[in-house]
Amino acid sequence: MIRVAVIDDEPLARSGVIVRLARQADVTVIGEYGDGAAALSGLRELRPDLVFIDVRMPGISGLDVLAALPAHERPMAILLTAYDSFAVRAFELRAVDYLLKPIDDERFAEALDRARQALAWRTSVPPAPVAAPDEPARWLNRFCVRVGRKTVYLAATEVEWIEADGDYATLHVGDKTHLLRESLQRLCERLDPALFMRVHRSAIVRIDCVTELQPLANRDAMLRLRSGTPLRASRTYIEPLLGRLRGEAIAAPYSHDCVAKTSRD
Repeated sequence: MIRVAVIDDEPLARSGVIVRLARQADVTVIGEYGDGAAALSGLRELRPDLVFIDVRMPGISGLDVLAALPAHERPMAILLTAYDSFAVRAFELRAVDYLLKPIDDERFAEALDRARQALAWRTSVPPAPVAAPDEPARWLNRFCVRVGRKTVYLAATEVEWIEADGDYATLHVGDKTHLLRESLQRLCERLDPALFMRVHRSAIVRIDCVTELQPLANRDAMLRLRSGTPLRASRTYIEPLLGRLRGEAIAAPYSHDCVAKTSRD
């Protein structure tokens, strides 16, 4: 069962969410709150899996409630709002979706399904294996590419981002590109997850090259790299990407991340 709390200072809005949730066989509402202070106290005590929370409330706002909780105690959140200007903070607080008021039933179901998928992924990810001290490095640290009649060796740390090209991949190194006879999926499994991350079904980026993230209306995001290159990131990858940009530890093997999310892009 998904344990849910509903937080909204408008009783009718709160009741509307609870009525919709009552139709879901796998959901149980464990708490409802009409203000931020009560919500903050209740969330700390009940530790729900998911909250539907109003963004704008008198006193402590919904976003401030989430921000006041440590990251490891913060539930997944679906935000309730009449505005969409808070998207950057929503990404930072790992909101899985937001619903514009008045709530549409189809969008409500879509948001709840997205929360189900995220919860399932969180609970099914195995811990990352710990390598033995004498285990040799398993990650690809250089690429071998052809330039005319020459073979050129590129350090992985020279590559800014990698673009899918059918069964091949294009390496972007400064203003130059190199075609590599290897699929993006295979590269996902071979690149060091401490350095690289898939951000779209057609793109892998070197994390330290990302200098800017701009949320888009469809919950995707536009990245800007150190070179000035714009690069689209799919909403499926936003939460782990923000964690990596904040320097959080890697929670799962990188190859699992590539396989699990590619089909949903």
